Amino acid sequence: MEKGNKNKGVQLVGFWVSPFVHRVKWGMKLKGIEFEYIEEDIFNRSPLLSQINPVTGKVPVLVHDGNPLPESSIILEYLDEVWSHAPLLPIDAYQRAQARFWSKFADQKVLESAYLSVCSKGEIQEKAVKDAIGHLETLEEELGGRRFFGGDTIGHVDLMMGFIAYMLPVWEEVAAVTILDALKFPNLAAWRSNFVDHPAIKGDLPSKDEVFTYFQWRREVHLQRI
Repeated sequence: MEKGNKNKGVQLVGFWVSPFVHRVKWGMKLKGIEFEYIEEDIFNRSPLLSQINPVTGKVPVLVHDGNPLPESSIILEYLDEVWSHAPLLPIDAYQRAQARFWSKFADQKVLESAYLSVCSKGEIQEKAVKDAIGHLETLEEELGGRRFFGGDTIGHVDLMMGFIAYMLPVWEEVAAVTILDALKFPNLAAWRSNFVDHPAIKGDLPSKDEVFTYFQWRREVHLQRI
């Protein structure tokens, strides 16, 4: 770990089940960054969250030396800038740009369609599942036979895709759908096992039963609004 006082005054404000928050927690653990975690009730936001993220009021928010920074992908890049050891993004400029592309793909394509399958029913759900499977087909080809998207070690893209490993199976169960079929996606299935078995990941996963209960409730709430 780098010398100095960079680890002083590091706080992470989050919500226990948020995949965006877990990305940051994993990244900080991979880098060995000591931090204080502050749990926030996103349904009853405290004055703190309104103060440190007045624009969206969302988590995660990293607070470093009193300076707040929101958005998980931006926070992960910031971690690389300040704590340059054990880089999450590639050193090569082109590969780094590619990693940013796939990171956006994670949120704007995979996560969006997969979560919509939880929050919908009928034709909308069917299309969401179809879209999610199509996006996984793209990822299956991109991953190939590599252990991680980052190569032999977990990198920025793996953290951004991490919800596929621990959250997607719960979403599938809640919504009674199948998106990541291990036979159809052997590369992603192997990656999922490699990812959740990593010491920095498996020691910080929320209870599956609690996650299931939470998203079952979220599904009921969404369906009542349809």
